[in-house]
Amino acid sequence: MSDAALFWNPKFAAADYVYGTEPNDFLRQHSHLLPAGGAVLSLGEGEGRNAVYLAGQGLLVTALDAASAGLIKVAQLAERRAVSVTILQADLDNYRVEPSAWQGIVSVFCHLPTALRARVLRDVVAGLTPGGVLLLEGYTPRQLAFGTGGPKDVDLLLEPDEVREELAGLELLQFAEVHRSVQEGRLHTGMAAVLQVVARKPLAA
Repeated sequence: MSDAALFWNPKFAAADYVYGTEPNDFLRQHSHLLPAGGAVLSLGEGEGRNAVYLAGQGLLVTALDAASAGLIKVAQLAERRAVSVTILQADLDNYRVEPSAWQGIVSVFCHLPTALRARVLRDVVAGLTPGGVLLLEGYTPRQLAFGTGGPKDVDLLLEPDEVREELAGLELLQFAEVHRSVQEGRLHTGMAAVLQVVARKPLAA
């Protein structure tokens, strides 16, 4: 079992949905930018709140996570909401995003070690089809002062200048570090420092 699965399985084995069942606010506000009816990959989906919401918007969603306990909840939530979500158990350490395969890719609080994140985001750039959209939100190092959720290891947090370089090749429609209230279940609770990104793959010439 991977390190990610060992870390997340006990959290997701809780009876409740530790991050709630409603979608991330940033995702909800910008999901209309994802190509209608497109294939969308959600990285580090967790317990399903974002994937199930997007499936309800008519998108063809694949929920990827390393933790089987989380993916069980994804399937249960999808059944309750009467939507279809493809479940993919994989660790991003060894999963490679297929090039030119996705009209949308979502990364919501999917925190990875810096070196792995750089490789995954480069794969994301390659994995989007022309016109495809990335929606990303994650905590920055300034989140450590708030202490309202997220990793305590700065190596797992998003430094905007680094992420900007890692997304080279995409058009940045929105790219900003902001302070906002994040209320998602019992593990994200309060004012937070987050990086919000909306990026699009340029159309082929």
